[in-house]
Amino acid sequence: MISPPDFWQDPDGGKHPMALLLSPVEALYDFISKRKIRTATPYTAAGPVVCVGNVSMGGVGKTPFAIILAEQLQEAGRSPAFLTRGYGGTLKVPTLLGGTHTARESGDEAQLLKSAGPVVVSSDRPAGARLAFSASGTELLIMDDGFQNPSLHKNLSFLLVDSETGFGNGRVFPAGPLREKPDAARERAEAIVFVLPDRKADVPESLLGWAGDKPVLRAWLEAEMPRSQGQRVVAFCGIGRPDKFYRTAAQVGYDVVATRNFPDHHAFTAQDLTALQALAQQHDAALLTTQKDHVRLPQELQAQVATLPVRMHVDNKELLTSLLESLF
Repeated sequence: MISPPDFWQDPDGGKHPMALLLSPVEALYDFISKRKIRTATPYTAAGPVVCVGNVSMGGVGKTPFAIILAEQLQEAGRSPAFLTRGYGGTLKVPTLLGGTHTARESGDEAQLLKSAGPVVVSSDRPAGARLAFSASGTELLIMDDGFQNPSLHKNLSFLLVDSETGFGNGRVFPAGPLREKPDAARERAEAIVFVLPDRKADVPESLLGWAGDKPVLRAWLEAEMPRSQGQRVVAFCGIGRPDKFYRTAAQVGYDVVATRNFPDHHAFTAQDLTALQALAQQHDAALLTTQKDHVRLPQELQAQVATLPVRMHVDNKELLTSLLESLF
């Protein structure tokens, strides 16, 4: 995936010449998306479906949020399973992941979800839901992404919004970073989750005003402290906002001496690792990457690269519990 253009995240980028040039394509994309949602007849699954989605292209923490939903449900004695389309993977038919499936087959998000519960990979969401509920004991399905996919009925939808970038230049793809207009997305959500840069950050008043009377949760990612403060590392990743990863690594105590960016969802090769190892040797440093990138490394080379484990937290578990309990 090519890195998004700078004008997407510029609040004044809606007036950028390229955004204006792309506005006819934007209008067509938006029209098709609205029509698809309006005319669809969603499949109703055998049990409740919870959707974790966002309005912008790229990541905002959907997978970590899906994991904490599963953990909270498990603590309450429920048995959830995950449904993901397997972006970047090669699986062509609905598949219940087993221990031998790799990120190249399933996509990276599925590998992260697998640590928290059963995972079905399927670009056909209704078929994936049927497979998930046919598995013994599955009571509820958590969709990682799929908010704009109308083929499967959602009983509860969480809309995640990055509190730092908001809605970028406010325009729909390809003139901007949005999958759809924010107001339209808000109307289909049961709760808004603002993802903060850290625990102490505030949500901008403009975004709180946009949320209106929807229930609001505040969430943030926290990284584990390294075993050795000041460890020298060459950090690399293939995610939507690489600078955020490098900043976090430095904040928790790593000495980030060099960085390397790769395209989002990059399929790492042995040649990539050879070049990175040479760079690390040059700086007398270790290699560090994200959990999401680590699962995309060649398996035989994963042990040679450290990860920065992160976990999502929410500010109001009572509200989250109440929303989940409303499904049963």
